[in-house]
Amino acid sequence: MLAMIVALIPPAIAEEGASPASRLAELLTGLNYISRPNSLWRYGAYLDLSYAVNFNFPENHRWRSKLTTQRVNELTPNMVLGYVWKDMNESSRWGMELAIQGGYDPDGQVPQEIPGRDRPLPGAETLKHFSRANASYLAPVGTGVKLTAGLFNSFIGYESFYAKNNFNYTRTYLPDESPYFMIGVSAEYQLRENLKHVLYVINGYNYLSRPNDLPSYGTQVSWKPSSRFTLTQNFYYGPDQSNTDLKHWRFFSNSIVEWKHDQLILAMSYDIGTENAAEFSGSPRTFWMGGALYFWRHIAGPWAAAVRPEFYWDRNGRLTGAEQFIKAVTTTLEYKLPVASTIARLRLEYRYDDSTGQQGGFFTGGEVSPGVPSLKQSQHQLISAILWTFDSP
Repeated sequence: MLAMIVALIPPAIAEEGASPASRLAELLTGLNYISRPNSLWRYGAYLDLSYAVNFNFPENHRWRSKLTTQRVNELTPNMVLGYVWKDMNESSRWGMELAIQGGYDPDGQVPQEIPGRDRPLPGAETLKHFSRANASYLAPVGTGVKLTAGLFNSFIGYESFYAKNNFNYTRTYLPDESPYFMIGVSAEYQLRENLKHVLYVINGYNYLSRPNDLPSYGTQVSWKPSSRFTLTQNFYYGPDQSNTDLKHWRFFSNSIVEWKHDQLILAMSYDIGTENAAEFSGSPRTFWMGGALYFWRHIAGPWAAAVRPEFYWDRNGRLTGAEQFIKAVTTTLEYKLPVASTIARLRLEYRYDDSTGQQGGFFTGGEVSPGVPSLKQSQHQLISAILWTFDSP
């Protein structure tokens, strides 16, 4: 079945947003939308350009353990995106999403080959330029069942792959080490006005990875106990190694709490994952977890600010490739500037990261031996970014 779904995806394209039922939020994450009644068709473009001054001045210009905004001390086009989608409703039940992306951020989505554990999906270097390629249908069952098949946004995580949809410019380690996109099928049903449930059958934790041919499974429950609070619980369960015995299946949980006010948003996201490592003798249990707090405040007019502390513990180096405990604090100032029918977001960000543990650290100048970069426990960065967005009226 998954092979048929992959075959639906055209040979080189992708997009932005979250579901085919509305528009990307301007202040919240890429999981949220604001509906527009005038047309079901939407199209747009997005450019993300940044310059990060890393005061460790790594000779390789790389941010260790990071899969987005990886390049430092150079002008970086992290993302170029073009997209089109069609919403659906009771009078027009079919929808679709299609988007093409380029830049450096998609490069981090292609996994490295690890014998017995991971290998890239055939054509991954082409498929990384897609973030959407799906069709959807609103089935007339009860309040309506939304069925989607193809390549779509991940249900896991609070942050979007696209910086413009987040409070801060750089993402935390949490979404970088969990899925941004998925290939498969989903079924969404609104159980009550304040309670939504979604089921997923997908091709794996990393949509560009193919260690085996078995599907994985996911579920999301989102509850709004009040107009200000939203509680979301996501679960993932599936085989992500060559050995597909049930005892080696990966379990992953993502929990989100969000409180919104007109001028203030507070949120928390917490991840925990585990699997038995089949490639090692005795299949030892591996474990990772992370958390982040999000504070966003509208100051006045076009000005807004955000603060975000976070941590990530990769006990066995399963996700980041290093046994480490990372702590980070990020502060961001944004100025939103309308330009004709577009919006330019100008962001200035300061970020401090600290990595401890047997294999912790960040790249710095020099080498400990030929081809082996030197590491330093912490790093300070000052980042400026321009995020330009065009959305159809």
